[in-house]
Amino acid sequence: MATDADTQELAALRSLSADIGRNPHLTQAAGGNTSLKAADTLWIKASGTWLKDALAEDIMVPVAIPPLLRAVERRDPAADQPQAFAIEALNSRGLRPSIETTVHALMPQRVVLHVHCVDTISLAVQADCEAQVAKRLDGLEWAYVPYRRPGLPLAQGIAERLRPGVDVLILANHGLVVAAETVAEAELLLRRVTQLLARPARKVTGPDFVALTALAGDTCYRLPADVEAHAVAIDPESCRIASGGSLYPDHVIFLGKGSLVARPGEDVKRVVERCGTRPVAILFPGLGVLMRGDASAGADAMQRCLADVTARIDVAARLNYLTAAENDELINWDAEQYRQKLNAAGN
Repeated sequence: MATDADTQELAALRSLSADIGRNPHLTQAAGGNTSLKAADTLWIKASGTWLKDALAEDIMVPVAIPPLLRAVERRDPAADQPQAFAIEALNSRGLRPSIETTVHALMPQRVVLHVHCVDTISLAVQADCEAQVAKRLDGLEWAYVPYRRPGLPLAQGIAERLRPGVDVLILANHGLVVAAETVAEAELLLRRVTQLLARPARKVTGPDFVALTALAGDTCYRLPADVEAHAVAIDPESCRIASGGSLYPDHVIFLGKGSLVARPGEDVKRVVERCGTRPVAILFPGLGVLMRGDASAGADAMQRCLADVTARIDVAARLNYLTAAENDELINWDAEQYRQKLNAAGN
C-alpha cells in the first residue's frame, strides 16, 4: 500500500515528467520514461504514452519489482515482456509498462529518469563518447554502457557496468539515465548533467518553402510539424551525418532505417520511383525536409530530433551507426510495434 509520502512523490514525478515531456531537447514523442519505487512496486510510464501528458492522463503503470528482478537475474525472456509483471488490480487502463521497465527496476535508487537528451545522444553516437564524457562529468559517479537493444539486453548491459554509487548512465546510441532518492534530487541531477553535456548547435539558414512546395507537387508529402526539422537537410554536415545510417533506436522505430536524401534534380515522385517505396521523410539538401502525409506526430518529433542531434555532433568525429542487424531487431520487435500502433492511433 502506498504511503502519503509515496503519493506526494508520485505527484511530484508526474509534474516533472510533464515538464520533461514538453522539452524536445530532453525527450521526443513517446520516448523517455520516468519511475518511482514505492516498497516492492515500481510506478513507471506506460509504453506508447507521452511524458508531456503525465498531468492530463494516467500514464503510470504499477509493476511488481521482486519477480521482475529475479527474471532479469535469470536472463529469463519473460523479463522482456514487462506487462507480465504489471499489477493489474492497480492498472485500470490496462496499459503496458515501458519497454525500459527492466532498466528502471535494476537501478537501486528510488527515482529514475531516462531521457533522450539531444546533447547526450550527439555524444553517445561518437566513437570517442566515453573519453568526451569523462572530461565533462569529472567528479560525478557515472558509467558508460555500450549499445544494446532497449529492454532486457540493455538491462543486462547496465548490470555489467553498474557499481555502487553510480547515479548517471550514458547509454551509447541511446540517451541518458539519472537516478536519485527523491524527485527533487533527480531533477537537480538531470539539470546538472545536461548542462555539463550541453554543446552548441551549428547555425543554419531557414528552409526554402517555395522550393519544397514545388518539389512536393501534387503528392501527399507535406512540411514537417516543426520548422527546426529542416536544419538536418540545410546544413551540409548534418545531412552527411544523417545519410550515413541510423544513429539511435527511436529514429528506426518512427522514421525507418537511416535517412533518404534526394539527389540533384529529384522531386518527390522521382525519389519514390528510385526507392520503390514512399519514405516517411525526404531530405532535400540545402532546401529542407518533406514528410509523408500520413506520418505520425511521433515521426514529426523524431525528424526534429534528428536535426537537433546531428547539428551538435563534431563534424570530424568517427560515428557508431546501428548495424543492419540492430536495425532489423528494432523493426521486427513486438514491443516497438505495439508502441508504434499506440502512437498512430493516438496522435
